[in-house]
Amino acid sequence: MKNENIISFTKVSLPNGWLGNMSPYPIVFGDETWRTSEALFQSLRFSNNDIKELIRAEKSPMGAKFVMKANKEHIIIEPHSSKDVRNMKMCLNLKLNQHPFLIEFLKDTGDSIIIEDVTKRGDVGGNLFWGAMLVNDEWVGQNILGNIWMEIRNEYKIK
Repeated sequence: MKNENIISFTKVSLPNGWLGNMSPYPIVFGDETWRTSEALFQSLRFSNNDIKELIRAEKSPMGAKFVMKANKEHIIIEPHSSKDVRNMKMCLNLKLNQHPFLIEFLKDTGDSIIIEDVTKRGDVGGNLFWGAMLVNDEWVGQNILGNIWMEIRNEYKIK
């Protein structure tokens, strides 16, 4: 994928950071409020309510991710599976529905390709599944998170 008509995001404090799961937009799911879509997403990988609550109670989205990693042996949703991807899309839709101004931000991306830029994090863990990295002016990776955002954007165009 060439570096043309691209909107990329990395850290929440940088441009387009609202696209990231670490961005500070609380989500109500069930009877609970989750500080970020990251925390909700990570909790959905478990059926154990104690682990879910540990994730929810974390003050930072990275802390929520660390709790998930510390409890990997209890995961019931295989990371990077189709169910995991569906959960991610659900989390992003909840984020948009509960923070409607973000829908306008998403629409403002037009027809640009949206990429979670993991270049500085490299090819570790799920980085090249959820995102992509720039290698010799080419984007390498599956960029599933960016693809979900573009899919949701297209669904809003149809509405």
